[in-house]
Amino acid sequence: MTVYLVGAGPGDPGLVTVRGAELLARADVVVFDRLAHPDLVDLAPPDAERISVGKAPGRVEMGQDDINRLLVDRGREAKTVVRLKGGDPFVFGRGGEEAEALAGAGVPFEVVPGVTSAIAAPAYAGIPVTHRGLSTHFTVVTGHEDPSKGVGDVDWEALARVGGTLVVLMGAGSIGEIARRLVAGGRSPDTPVAAVRRGTYPDQRTVRATLATIGDAPVQAPSAIVIGDVAASDLAWFETRPLFGRRIVVTRAREQASALRSRLEQLGAEVLELPSIAIEPIAFTLPSLGDYRWLVLTSANGVRALFERGLAPVGLDARALASLRVAAIGSGTAAALEARGVRPDLVPARFVAEALLDSFPAPAEPGERVLLARAEHARDVLPEGLAGQGYAVDVLALYRTVAAAPDSAAVEAVRAGAVDAITFTSSSTVANFCDLVGELPEPQPLVASIGPVTSRAAVDRGLHVGAEGVEHTLDGLVGALVDELRSTGQAPRAGR
Repeated sequence: MTVYLVGAGPGDPGLVTVRGAELLARADVVVFDRLAHPDLVDLAPPDAERISVGKAPGRVEMGQDDINRLLVDRGREAKTVVRLKGGDPFVFGRGGEEAEALAGAGVPFEVVPGVTSAIAAPAYAGIPVTHRGLSTHFTVVTGHEDPSKGVGDVDWEALARVGGTLVVLMGAGSIGEIARRLVAGGRSPDTPVAAVRRGTYPDQRTVRATLATIGDAPVQAPSAIVIGDVAASDLAWFETRPLFGRRIVVTRAREQASALRSRLEQLGAEVLELPSIAIEPIAFTLPSLGDYRWLVLTSANGVRALFERGLAPVGLDARALASLRVAAIGSGTAAALEARGVRPDLVPARFVAEALLDSFPAPAEPGERVLLARAEHARDVLPEGLAGQGYAVDVLALYRTVAAAPDSAAVEAVRAGAVDAITFTSSSTVANFCDLVGELPEPQPLVASIGPVTSRAAVDRGLHVGAEGVEHTLDGLVGALVDELRSTGQAPRAGR
């Protein structure tokens, strides 16, 4: 029976602490703020209770007293309760008030510090809050004091005389008056100021000005505002990544999307998951593998289905394939096999069925048998081509792809033209995406395809394919997408 006050960090889900992630993974209840990244909430078990208590300017889902009571009530139910708070719980996060409420009610609690935006947002904007020769100390202060106090207790004129770096949180709405008082206290009007909005998020934006001009600058909440000589630093790294500011749609099945999403996010993109397909298992009977000379697998999905629903339930492992030669289309399929202790004998240079046929050896004798394990509905290129070479081919359907439930927010973003690119990794993702979304707005966002078969499916549905992977892999797809966006030089379309 413990309530954990966990710092979610400033926004980038990768900045959560290991301890915070561990607690989320076993939480019974997650009580989260508006600024907590959804990916962190998703770390909780599927059956965990999720309660949003977010606050936004002009809107409060739950008052602080109600939040305190909620934490006490859930904590008394002998559950693992994670109170997920943006930044650090004890840095302008009202974590102290919540801890007091829990302590007063006799409910055990633990504080898990988080990375505060006071340091992280400037760092992601390339601004060190201290720097030898510029600033040896920094002060963090709120620009939004409790209105119930009537009179503020921040002595801005005194802070002006302290010098060093000043980081103001929650001060976007009052930065003009704050700047005026700092100048009145002795700070030079030419003092550099940088306001980092939504620091560490893919849509981070930095506004640079001086104390004399910041009041007229377009500073929006939520911003971490850095005042001092270090604010002139521009050691840019986050905002210079090749896909920074781009909103990219991933249409892969949700259980497959993480690999592509990770690659895109590492390059700075904001990823919208709009899975147009879902992978549905099929009940199948595994034939006697000793009757075959070759086993051909065409996707990592097929590998998973074969091992998880074919071999494992009857107590077999990779040794069951010892008498077979194994062919795989694509490096992803090969990697899935190798992860299960099977090194494929044949992987064609191009990751399409036609390339496999070109490199497939002739049968040692007519009628040599091949087991082709794949999706339920697939092109007939492989079975017909192998049969034409003299093989006897049996097709084993392992899984099927079905239309996925739509994500309404992602669908509307696509229809509104608020995305920069859409990625497709198979013909089925193209077909189901088009059925789901309908006609794309003009000009169409960049359509990026993993290979020629997928590209043909996209063209057949009226899409303009602007990028196709030279190597038909996720890395090839991402590389083609980056190259095309760089070559066009088109500004992000997300409209943020």
